[in-house]
Amino acid sequence: MSTSELVKQLRERTGAGMLDCKKALEANNGDVEKAIEDLRKKGLAQVAKKAGRIAAEGIVESYIHGNGRIGVLVEVNIETDFAAKSDEFRAFVKDIAMQIAAAKPEYVDKSEIPEAVIEKEKEIIRAQSQKEGKPANVIEKMLTGRLEKYYKEVCLLEQPWIRDPAMTIRQLLNDRIAKIGENMNIRRFVRYERGEGLARREENFADEVNKQMNK
Repeated sequence: MSTSELVKQLRERTGAGMLDCKKALEANNGDVEKAIEDLRKKGLAQVAKKAGRIAAEGIVESYIHGNGRIGVLVEVNIETDFAAKSDEFRAFVKDIAMQIAAAKPEYVDKSEIPEAVIEKEKEIIRAQSQKEGKPANVIEKMLTGRLEKYYKEVCLLEQPWIRDPAMTIRQLLNDRIAKIGENMNIRRFVRYERGEGLARREENFADEVNKQMNK
């Protein structure tokens, strides 16, 4: 397994930063289990322990993109007001707002997706697979993989980070929890796009020019 693959595996298992994972692997001759122990000793893999702690402070961040074309509001919580005022936390929240603007997630996490929506998506996947000529037993096995792809499109925490596609937003969150030392939670968001959902008038360009000339 290559060094980059080992680093990725270590990050996924610990939530520690890329540089910390790389250093831990180098110090332990590429042994992932020993690297995990090393990270735990340094306090960089304590995300799971922090998960149960209440995060009720934080901020609501706004982000406007494209001269008012896209707007985002996102609430991110953290344990203390002191940490909520830190530059690192605020930079993280800004990154999350930009992610929402660019990647158009519909939910924070897949646990938020209504069961009816998931069942509808399964119907679509089955119909697509049947058109591809896949047998029924193969289609059912394919469902899991295709649903995971769907989750990566619509769930914020499952999406690749726009600044570093090798890292998901969940991994980014865990990385920041480890660095800041407090539990954090992306609670909710709303995304607006100008004209979204409105019927748009479509006219022939030549007709439009003629109208302007005959005024």
